[in-house]
Amino acid sequence: MTHGKLAHRISAVRAVKWDIFCSVVDNFGDIGVTWRLAKQLVAEHNGVVRLWVDDVSAFARICPAADANADCQVQQGVAVHAWHEQWLDTDPADVVVEGFACHLPEAYIAAMAARERKPLWLNLEYLSAEEWVAGCHGLPSMQSNGLQKYFFFPGFSKDTGGLLREAALITERQAFQAAPAARPAFLRGLGVEPVAGARLISLFAYENPALSSWLEALAVNRQATQLLVPEGRILADVQAWVGGEQLRAGDCRVHGQLQINVLPFIEQSQYDRLLWSCDFNAVRGEDSFLRAQWAGRPMLWHIYSQEEGAHLDKLEAFLKRYIDGLSAPASEALLSLWRDWNSAQSVSKSWSLWLENAEELTVHAEKWCLEQASHTDLAAALVQFQQNWI
Repeated sequence: MTHGKLAHRISAVRAVKWDIFCSVVDNFGDIGVTWRLAKQLVAEHNGVVRLWVDDVSAFARICPAADANADCQVQQGVAVHAWHEQWLDTDPADVVVEGFACHLPEAYIAAMAARERKPLWLNLEYLSAEEWVAGCHGLPSMQSNGLQKYFFFPGFSKDTGGLLREAALITERQAFQAAPAARPAFLRGLGVEPVAGARLISLFAYENPALSSWLEALAVNRQATQLLVPEGRILADVQAWVGGEQLRAGDCRVHGQLQINVLPFIEQSQYDRLLWSCDFNAVRGEDSFLRAQWAGRPMLWHIYSQEEGAHLDKLEAFLKRYIDGLSAPASEALLSLWRDWNSAQSVSKSWSLWLENAEELTVHAEKWCLEQASHTDLAAALVQFQQNWI
């Protein structure tokens, strides 16, 4: 065996070291995605992972076992480090993941360039369904110091980096939804008593003037609705609608056919189960948007607003993919609701139209989920990219 082949085999056998950098820009999407990825690389790919976070308090919100003041701690096999502005010299890992174009410390980049065996440097981009993503996925960018940085794009087609999904996720979700006692037991564990015969909806969104029209429509609908609202930014709009009184976790308000239950901010595995429990999920950003798809239930996405309406192009790109296979009435119902919600317009008419097509849209949600789950997941695609790069 040649020295080159032997070195390749040894590198393939030993555990790969990963450094994932996360700058918490807003909300919990960035840390939510990078934390899930870090856990999966450890659990499913034998990775040795350090997660560098510039706001450990945000990490502690989604990982209650974490110490918000610790400089270094191990959680679920991942070494979580506080990313301080004053950087301490650290040996770079084999693979360096720059979460969502955050800027790595200059000293760390210099250490990467000084290594005899250069690390694989990946810029993990935001999720988008836009067609240009496939053409840019995996492209290198030569840096002035001789390093190469590769652009890694998650996406909804086989020629992208795939979607973040744990290996057993769909099986676990389907088992949960098939067990009659699972949903009521989970809800009671959150302090919520299920309302018999009610449509169960979760609401996790940014502030939205369209909310009042939706709540009014739910309150007068023939079928009762139980709305589960985790503490977050949309809660202020809910408070305004119920009369302005402050709402806290554990509070319950009833208006006509609508019962509102306020939930505490919950960690990721609980949030997944909340999505699995509901008949319809209103979600936001990237992490909850993707987890709602894995729930196999109808959803409504509140995309993060960007300057000059750039987010609307991303919204339309996803809708174009998502409505494939729907009948014309169901397609129009979904498009109307999502567009009204994301343009802060009244959703009373579009929600009524959605309800008329609810059965088809529910079947479609599971079909979409299984289709996307047939593709290579993001963590596995990253590992394959690293192995091919060696």
